[in-house]
Amino acid sequence: MRYVSTRGNAPELSFDDVLLAGLAEDGGLYVPTHWPTFSDDELRDMRALSYQDLAVRLMGPFVAGSLTDDELASIVNRACESFHHPAIAPLRQIDRDDWVMELFHGPTLAFKDYALQMVGLFFDTVLERRGERVLVVGATSGDTGSAAIAALQGRKAADVVILLPRGRVSEVQRRQMTTVDSPNVEVIAIDGTFDDCQALVKALFADIPLRDDLNLAAVNSINWARVMAQTVYYFWAGLRLGAPDTPIGFSVPTGNFGNVFAGWVARQMGLPIDRLVVASNRNDILTRFFETGAMRKGIVHQTLSPSMDIQVSSNFERLLFEVLDRDGDEVARLMTRFQETGEYSIDNDLHQELLGLFRAFRLDDARTKDAMRELYDATGEILDPHSAIGVMAGREVGHRDEGTPMVALATAHPAKFPDAVREALGFEPEVPRVIRDIMDRPERITELPNDLDALKSHLRARRAAQ
Repeated sequence: MRYVSTRGNAPELSFDDVLLAGLAEDGGLYVPTHWPTFSDDELRDMRALSYQDLAVRLMGPFVAGSLTDDELASIVNRACESFHHPAIAPLRQIDRDDWVMELFHGPTLAFKDYALQMVGLFFDTVLERRGERVLVVGATSGDTGSAAIAALQGRKAADVVILLPRGRVSEVQRRQMTTVDSPNVEVIAIDGTFDDCQALVKALFADIPLRDDLNLAAVNSINWARVMAQTVYYFWAGLRLGAPDTPIGFSVPTGNFGNVFAGWVARQMGLPIDRLVVASNRNDILTRFFETGAMRKGIVHQTLSPSMDIQVSSNFERLLFEVLDRDGDEVARLMTRFQETGEYSIDNDLHQELLGLFRAFRLDDARTKDAMRELYDATGEILDPHSAIGVMAGREVGHRDEGTPMVALATAHPAKFPDAVREALGFEPEVPRVIRDIMDRPERITELPNDLDALKSHLRARRAAQ
């Protein structure tokens, strides 16, 4: 399998090169040259597979030529050993046609574990083969950072530096990063928003001499390997709810669009998804886009659901590339316009085409707490604010036909947001064993201004000290 940039002006790469490159040299994101597809009969045969075997079957075409079948199987099986539920991604029915898929049974209790536990092992395998060492840099709105650190701490061939927006993640989320005592891990608090952190990471990768000098690698969902691994749980749910003989919908709480795009990829591969719901909080740039056809950047508001406090949804570029018939020049033009003006628009025909699959819905903090209370009273489920938004969005705009299952992705354990749960329900959720003593552990954190030169200097000094 070969990969191309969404901006059309970077060389094609193999999977292992894309894994280490993250961002393309022209500033674009990598996607496969073609989408592997599975027939209905092949999908029916997959119904009996374990989560691990399903992952190997689905990801095999994407890593062909870079990893052997045995290497891929070993990576998947080792990654899944860290999950706390035998089903890996269990489904719970909460209404006749409404389901919740619990994606919080990994080591950091968030959906990012499902991809990053595998990505950490992909790095190990490729770097050991090449005899190289990388500096993995990522930005986090809350969950990516801890999942990346859990996947990469103690690795011999990789250091990991995570940028977080100071004061804009929950205390549990922050401590899951800052209390990790490993010499190859550093957490940097940036005086800004997640979008500022993400912009700094992209700027680092755009500096080709710096990227080569520090041997940078990406861990955010700009890295294709993240999206690839996330397609698995869409198939896992769909096959258990009747696919390919029954269509299915998914509602996804999202900010950066990577998780939703993984669902779009699953549809391209043959899963009969008839609706993808983009669930937003007050930071509703994606909802506004699907309502109007215009992508307009706004102010980032701090909310009860901080992992969605984003106004620049990087992975939307991948979808734009596809619906523009892979016109990299046009994608580059729109991305340049967005960077310069904070907005761009698509024509009405293209907008209507997207609405054939996508719907979007937003909840502010007050309605989010109402949703958490309503769902708890009706089902007994304690959901974190992101997951509650996903469930309500699916109910409001997700059901195309009666009888079609709608699966809301529960993206984080409620214990990661105890303050929000207490505000909504009047009590705090039970704390899982893996974070029970997190408030007692010492923290290690570096603070830097929102300044690219300061960050570059810090990373160079870090490398020199090693």
